[in-house]
Amino acid sequence: MRTDEVASPRSYGLMRKVPQVTILFWIIKILTTANGESISDYLVYAMDPVIAVVLGGIVLLAALIIQFRTKKYIAWVYWFAVAMVAVTGTMAADVVHIVLGVPYVVSTVSFSVILAAIFWLWWKVEGTLSIHSIYTVRRELFYWATVMATFALGTAAGDMTAYSFHLGFLDSGVLFAVIITAIAVAHYALKGVMGLEHCHMTRNAVLAFWLAYIVTRPLGASFADWMGKAHSFGGLGWGDGTVSLGLTVLIVITVWYLARTRIDVERS
Repeated sequence: MRTDEVASPRSYGLMRKVPQVTILFWIIKILTTANGESISDYLVYAMDPVIAVVLGGIVLLAALIIQFRTKKYIAWVYWFAVAMVAVTGTMAADVVHIVLGVPYVVSTVSFSVILAAIFWLWWKVEGTLSIHSIYTVRRELFYWATVMATFALGTAAGDMTAYSFHLGFLDSGVLFAVIITAIAVAHYALKGVMGLEHCHMTRNAVLAFWLAYIVTRPLGASFADWMGKAHSFGGLGWGDGTVSLGLTVLIVITVWYLARTRIDVERS
């Protein structure tokens, strides 16, 4: 661990820029991943796909600019950026497959390599991958690059299991639910065996966090597709627009609660 990892955030003129990881963090994360899938699928059919991608990119850029200009974690700002990453990450993965004709297996492997490269560079430069140390601009850049890569990877992985492996949306969602449960069980089992009181500072916790973060993307997207897609595609037929509207309402309510209570504000 580098000495600058444990230095006070105030010495850099910034507070921590990410929320404390609580159960609500994971709930909103899954909701945003599901919503990103539904909104993306709805927009590319409701308008010209190229226009949809361009508009998504513009809004994402604006959201990230606002996020980077803030000096501390603000619930509305942070989760708006995450929501836009979810939308554009889905579009990016879909463009790779639909427009460029890249198979889902190939795109999944490619995004995995890109994500691994970002992790390696982040560790090489900063000596930590912990989200509890996001209080410099450079670390925040690494963080959001990682987030965008995880969304693209998760989208490709979810489509790979649903289409390439012929599992369908529901079975894919169940598969990823089992995987994320196994990650959580392994993390807490190791925590108990090693007697780690402050487990958020361990490599085990950092690894578990990022593995879970990656898997939440295909988990949410699979269930969103299952709810929104037509019966002929193995879905419930509710429609992408209806699903995205419902998920948006749930996200707004949950983020409003966090902004009001500030229970997810990370303390220095």
